[in-house]
Amino acid sequence: MLFRLLPWEYAIRNLFRRPLRTSLTFVGLTTVIILVFVVVGFIRGLERSLAVSGDPQTALIFSLGMGENLEYSSIAMRTSDLVPASVAGIQERAGKKYVSPELYLGTQVDIGEQESMGLVRGVTQTALLVRNRVELESGDWPKTEEIMVGKMAAAKLGATKAELAIGQSLVFEGRTWRISGIFSAGGSAFESEIWCRLDELQQSMKRQDLSIVAVTMAPGGDFSDLDMFCKERLDLELQTMRETDYYASLQQDYGPIRWLAWLVVLLVSGAGVFAGLNTMYGSVVGRIPELSTLRTIGFNRRAIVVSLIQEGLLLAAGASLLAALVALVFVNGAAVRFTMGAFTLRIDSMAVLIGCGVGLSLGFFGSIPPTIRALRMPVVDGLKAF
Repeated sequence: MLFRLLPWEYAIRNLFRRPLRTSLTFVGLTTVIILVFVVVGFIRGLERSLAVSGDPQTALIFSLGMGENLEYSSIAMRTSDLVPASVAGIQERAGKKYVSPELYLGTQVDIGEQESMGLVRGVTQTALLVRNRVELESGDWPKTEEIMVGKMAAAKLGATKAELAIGQSLVFEGRTWRISGIFSAGGSAFESEIWCRLDELQQSMKRQDLSIVAVTMAPGGDFSDLDMFCKERLDLELQTMRETDYYASLQQDYGPIRWLAWLVVLLVSGAGVFAGLNTMYGSVVGRIPELSTLRTIGFNRRAIVVSLIQEGLLLAAGASLLAALVALVFVNGAAVRFTMGAFTLRIDSMAVLIGCGVGLSLGFFGSIPPTIRALRMPVVDGLKAF
């Protein structure tokens, strides 16, 4: 059986009849949805940073039993010469094989009087062949006592971009290093690092070993040859892993953090629902005579419920649009420090969909319980409330 709905304009006019209550509800909903955007942006940014860090054609050779702790790996320096001499299928250009010996560590970095933990990677110029996402945006390749920093290194170190500009100096491993260049890496984890010449970092640390050797295989190369090399050279105690598998394992390790973030989204959304319920209860209770009058002149309960839900959805839709605009302008691209380095919050299409979906859900579910409770009151009692 069809029932008559209240005019659409009725819900819109009701929002402007109580400007103070409507404004407070709107601000509350917007705040909740912005918090949802921040948390979802954190999750999406972390996932993207790990997803783009690995190259499917690159493998990492590091110390046996280190798991994902590459900064604790220690392998012989001669490994970088033995691998290209013993393994076929390594990508090569102009007689130069794509093999990058690297020393990778977390260490204290001093910026003026400020002390922070930074990620330092000692490399040779072959690193640019293996790390094909790395691009020097400004400046030059490091020379003696020089370094180049990723564009997210400032966020990792808790410093300003001016403090890590070309020409500035950092102190780590007992030496002062001049910044010669700034590089990007397509949003990958490398952007949080400080790169310097391998030989100079080894001299500063009084080490002659390496942390890893990164190898890029040709399109037809067989990764099992690398695995066989590591198993046969028992004296070197090596293991190998595809770079994509390494970062996939990091994603699994950060799984509890992502679940915790989604729990925060759920809790924030729940708080928003209860806040909406409280506001809607106050709004509906004050309109009991009005709702009873509507029932008296022929509108049934369902029509009134639909009208009140329309009000909640209109308010939530406006709050969602404003929150999305704020998130895109102020949250998207904001830098976040993390154990693996730093990454940017990412408000992409999926984040907008989730945030706006949560906002509309708040308006819908926050409107139903107080409306149903108010409409359970007999019409006569409602009219007496004038």
